[in-house]
Amino acid sequence: MNAHFRYARRMDGMKASEIRELLKLVDRPEVISFAGGIPDPAMFPAEAARVAYAKALRRPNAALQYGISEGYGPLREWIAAQMLRDGVAATADNILITAGSQQGLDFLAKALISPGDAVLTQYPTYLGALQAFSAYEPSYDRLRLDGGNRTPASYLGRAAARGGAVKALYLVPDFANPTGLSLSLPEREAALGLARELDAVVIEDAAYRALRFSGEDLPSLQALDVAATGGLEASRVAYLGTFSKTVAPGMRVGWVCASRDLIARLTLINQASALHVSTINQIAMFDIAAGGLDPIIAVARANYRRKRDALLDALERYARDLAWTVPEGGLFSWATLPEGADAAALLQRSLAKVGVAFVPGAAFHPDGSGANTLRLSYSLPTTERIEEGIWRLAKVL
Repeated sequence: MNAHFRYARRMDGMKASEIRELLKLVDRPEVISFAGGIPDPAMFPAEAARVAYAKALRRPNAALQYGISEGYGPLREWIAAQMLRDGVAATADNILITAGSQQGLDFLAKALISPGDAVLTQYPTYLGALQAFSAYEPSYDRLRLDGGNRTPASYLGRAAARGGAVKALYLVPDFANPTGLSLSLPEREAALGLARELDAVVIEDAAYRALRFSGEDLPSLQALDVAATGGLEASRVAYLGTFSKTVAPGMRVGWVCASRDLIARLTLINQASALHVSTINQIAMFDIAAGGLDPIIAVARANYRRKRDALLDALERYARDLAWTVPEGGLFSWATLPEGADAAALLQRSLAKVGVAFVPGAAFHPDGSGANTLRLSYSLPTTERIEEGIWRLAKVL
């Protein structure tokens, strides 16, 4: 420790991502990794990207120059048109381009959360969201949408006892990271109803929404709220989208769709933070998307469906001591060990004995619970490696 650096209190709540740290250990060819939710590079539209960047560089004064903080205009307009397809009448003024949806989480946390304020989220929840929020020193409360005994007054009272207010509900409604599960229509409506009673913002993380490969399409939280309130300007939902799971994560292009007032405030944060997302990446992304994103997504859906099916089939044949979720899309399944088991200890044995990696589930719980759970990502291994990996894992179960 260097005594010259007197760190801010918020640093006490910031921890390294267990997933990122784990990826450093498993980057070996003999290890079969179900750890990182990393898109399959075979799905990257490499040729379309090469053409898009070459085209962008024919206009170096635009592609290599500073841009406006809101983001590249044509890309924002394209995204607004996609939001309309999804039931949200947005304009470019309702869109802020971010460096992936992860930066959107950070910006929203900075705009909304004061120390002690409560964030309501399901347990387990996305680890990256907990990292983004925790820098601003919130408290966490478990969001229950299953008709349990929690009332709006109980959420408000618990937040007040901790010296804050309920500021936000954070949800991944479609194929959630880490569970792979989706909210039903009644659960979506319940979440919005609770947010209205609490006068809280709903942060809708839609990173996986485009990757549905079975089941019935359901409206986004934002679309439901817009229909109920009469328009996006009256909606309390901030929608986070990204191209990371459908095009390429390395381009780092995502967006926030929200009321103009919230977008204006997030733009001020962007100006003070990074000025704007890489201009050439935005221009190239627009060229790829405008050239036809639907065929790219269709190929990705088919690929991930095959891999999901391979995982579920292998679990059924080799790992019946586990219970697991059956996702209708996305990149993850969530497994539960018998009560009292320790997934972190299992991981150490699994890496040492059979060379299989996964993410222990406690990292996804704000209160550190869930020790007997684990996340399995099927996105990166081949179907053959998925079967081999689950067979190996079953040997140490």
